[in-house]
Amino acid sequence: MTKPKVLISDKMDPNAARIFEERGCAVDVKPGMTPDELKAVIGEYDGLAIRSATKVTREILDAAPNLKVIGRAGIGVDNVDIPYASGRGVVVMNTPFGNSITTAEHAIAMIMALARQIPAANARTQNGEWPKNDFMGVEVTGKTLGLIGAGNIGSIVASRALGLRMKVVAFDPFLTAERAVELGVEKVDLDTLLVRADFITLHTPLTDQTRNILSAENIAKTKKGVRIVNCARGGLIDEAALKDALDSGHVAGAALDVFQTEPAKESPLFGTPGFICTPHLGASTTEAQVNVALQVAEQMADYLVNGGVTNALNMPSLSAEEAPKLRPYMALAEKLGSLVGQLAHGNLVRISIEREGAASELAGKPIEAAVLAGLMKQYSDSVNMVNAPYLAKERGLDVRSVRHEREGAYNTLVRVTVGTSQGDRSVAGTLFGNDNPRLVEIFGIGIEADLTGDMLYIVNEDAPGFIGRIGTLLGENGINIGTFHLGRRPNGAGAGGEAVLLLSVDQPIPEDVVKKACALEGVKVVMPLAF
Repeated sequence: MTKPKVLISDKMDPNAARIFEERGCAVDVKPGMTPDELKAVIGEYDGLAIRSATKVTREILDAAPNLKVIGRAGIGVDNVDIPYASGRGVVVMNTPFGNSITTAEHAIAMIMALARQIPAANARTQNGEWPKNDFMGVEVTGKTLGLIGAGNIGSIVASRALGLRMKVVAFDPFLTAERAVELGVEKVDLDTLLVRADFITLHTPLTDQTRNILSAENIAKTKKGVRIVNCARGGLIDEAALKDALDSGHVAGAALDVFQTEPAKESPLFGTPGFICTPHLGASTTEAQVNVALQVAEQMADYLVNGGVTNALNMPSLSAEEAPKLRPYMALAEKLGSLVGQLAHGNLVRISIEREGAASELAGKPIEAAVLAGLMKQYSDSVNMVNAPYLAKERGLDVRSVRHEREGAYNTLVRVTVGTSQGDRSVAGTLFGNDNPRLVEIFGIGIEADLTGDMLYIVNEDAPGFIGRIGTLLGENGINIGTFHLGRRPNGAGAGGEAVLLLSVDQPIPEDVVKKACALEGVKVVMPLAF
């Protein structure tokens, strides 16, 4: 039997090659290749182990007919074209937890550097000055740390901050009250965190929901003299707004390890008093580099030799026998999770996944994982059916899977109910023709709709004339309606109740059109959706 062949194309701990060999893989170590050089040899390999230097583009993937798995030693996979790799059947793995402690410690170091102005004091002292009276720091003891994101890294930062006798408040939509108690932090909403925190540190992925989470508007809500740390992802902070807040003195100090554009060779923040930066060093310790290298080798070897899947970003855990039956159900489940994740407001507390009829006879875990992946993709674009259950558990989300053997109005049904701080929200779907996912109920209102592409969700008073008004508004703004789905909750006979409208449209709805739709007579809720 021919051994699987692996290429390590970036600098990595030498023990990674040893692990590949011990576990039955042939390995070549060729760091520093140009894209053309990589393209010329990649066709020989079953696996590619990388860090951040190697860019796995379409051209590289097209030249790799034998490639089965790409392993990223670290968290970020911005250098891999994951959708294209998925289309070619290449599994993409990362090691999301190997550098958690290192990144958390860097955030704590940044907090201390801000509190005592260490970089500026060091520079002037080494310049021959003795500026003792120019630097008046603050203690961290007794101060309030605001944690935006309480996942793996955020929870470690909380633990270290509590050891420094800080008070910790945390904002995370997936953090339950029970998990907050376990961590020793106070769970709050974002506005409360902004008002109360003396220090703010960010530990959340960059998604459409978190981009510029510290916007000019939100920075203005913070306490005067706040200090801000970001060792997570560039783009979480509006850097121009941060510059203005530092110049005005509203923000006393800011420390960034990540920037919106990297490498950050220039930035308006450079040279600003109170600003500290490092060149994306969060994972740069000897221990972390060893950990991620060993982990990626173990994961890739397990997949190539035994078929085991760990920390894959684009592949569910499925056996060959289960896949054909489960695949359409998983598509339905992911769409339902995505829908309820986009529509549910308030902090999530629990989620229930119910299967009725034919769905009750299938394995529940893959369907549950698909629901969680759809739900949590609203907050992280690296979530999939493999890591979503772990992330939900990490945040203390109460996940329940219920199987009903009864058969109702549909031969097969999947229902997803989320409990939020504002009450329960439920959606349900079925399969048409055994493989076509279809929504059949939303928040207690019967409605049949395909969930695909860009859509517009509207709740309005069930009264004559509304459909014409919304159609006219979209037409006047050049937005073409693809499909039109209507459901209503009657209030007695005829009109007067509550109606739900789901429209599929040919392009994303601009924000100004959403605002105009909100202003239409009888409208209660308007939300753009994307699937």
